[in-house]
Amino acid sequence: MITTLDPEMFDPVCPSDLTPFRIGGKWAGMVVRCLEDGPRRFSELRIPLRGITAKVLTQTLRELERDGYVGRAGDGAYALTPLGRSLLAPMDAMCAWAREHWDELIDAREAGLRAMSS
Repeated sequence: MITTLDPEMFDPVCPSDLTPFRIGGKWAGMVVRCLEDGPRRFSELRIPLRGITAKVLTQTLRELERDGYVGRAGDGAYALTPLGRSLLAPMDAMCAWAREHWDELIDAREAGLRAMSS
């Protein structure tokens, strides 16, 4: 049996927004992470992705299905395909890189925002 998803699974200041690598749209990588331990129903995915609207989650899941990363399980839940599972190791590497360069990423973002507002 798969454990329930932790509502605090994603830090509100998630570094995925700061990394130059992205899988799909803003939410796609987080959806993939939610599915890494097994199939999840739509309502389960909304727990840790509390900032996402139903419309955007639906769109993200459809895009992940279209690209072959996610499929539907027999009970209608969403699950990673073998192709989707192959993303997990590169995502781990991207997350490790972001953690290693977090301060630099934040400094660069803040400098860029200051420059844009000047």
